[in-house]
Amino acid sequence: MLSILRVDHFAKHRHINRTFLRVQPVDAMEFVRPGLEELWNEDGVFYDPNKGVHRGHDEIDRIAGALRATHPDFQYQPIAAPEELGNGGRVKWVSGIPGQAPAYGGTDFLIASEGRIAALYLFFDKLP
Repeated sequence: MLSILRVDHFAKHRHINRTFLRVQPVDAMEFVRPGLEELWNEDGVFYDPNKGVHRGHDEIDRIAGALRATHPDFQYQPIAAPEELGNGGRVKWVSGIPGQAPAYGGTDFLIASEGRIAALYLFFDKLP
């Protein structure tokens, strides 16, 4: 599922620790286009190891919708405290149906520019 779903998409601040590192559990269907436009640079890039490279709001919105549709009941849960360094950050997470064992997990790496997401790299991890 698209990593941006784990970002606090209602953040109003333009600091990496506010736009990326205030991670919370997020229902897959909560993500909406205005959040994407608020948090991502217009030319932002999402790197998905399975689905390839997606550039710009329209492509990121399209892939987010396609991925959400495959697992509408899943919820994302951070499993470690988010970390930031310079203009980058990372968070480890798991995803699955609430109340059940996680189906999969991963790590998101984010690069920020001008207070917004410039690039987000999704890596799938082995479950803990």
